[in-house]
Amino acid sequence: MHPADVQTVRMAHLEYRTRPELSRPVMVCAFAGWNDGGEAATTAVRTLRSQWGARRFAEIDPEEFYDFQVNRPTVRLVEGSTRRVDWPASRFFSARINDRDAIVFVGVEPNMRWRTYAGTILQVCSDMDVSLLVTLGAFLADVPHTRPAPVNAASDDEDWLAKPEILPARYEGPTGIVGVLNALATRAGLPALSLWAAAPHYLPQSRNPKVALALLEALRDLTGLEIDTGEIELAARVFER
Repeated sequence: MHPADVQTVRMAHLEYRTRPELSRPVMVCAFAGWNDGGEAATTAVRTLRSQWGARRFAEIDPEEFYDFQVNRPTVRLVEGSTRRVDWPASRFFSARINDRDAIVFVGVEPNMRWRTYAGTILQVCSDMDVSLLVTLGAFLADVPHTRPAPVNAASDDEDWLAKPEILPARYEGPTGIVGVLNALATRAGLPALSLWAAAPHYLPQSRNPKVALALLEALRDLTGLEIDTGEIELAARVFER
């Protein structure tokens, strides 16, 4: 779509560039920051966005959710001359995979107003008639890099809990925006599934494609979404060597 053709609709903290026509899509979310050990969750979601050719249709205005001294904007040159400021982004992308619709969301864990931020994501879920919210996360743990990364799948939804591979959400302790979003989704009556992978704590905190691969495989097996893992499998083998 040409920029001149974009019809922007602002709803409080939410900006729609366009309104895609979707049929009961699955929304897959990941957040950079505390929920993203080895950058595995955001790597997985960006892989989906690229593979599916997902197109951006909405984003959350960062102004009221970030401390810009913590999550600083960056400046870059466009075409070698024009300076552009890039702010912490929280963006929604839509895609059609064969006969299924999907939404991919990637953002940065906000510094403030978490309930409002999560509520904005759930507003998009309501607007787009999302059938399932899936959050991806990764945490640092005492696991070896030589074995496949373990993934836990948890939910509070009765239908999902009837599946043997799904655990009840029973975690207690400090949480991130993923935990808040899942709790609010459950309260709103939206089925939500949380996938968490364990990343080796002793490795440098750079992108870990092996953990991202484990998340994508779990997402594919549990939801039936078509996901080609060939490219990231190759990256995982190179990473392990």
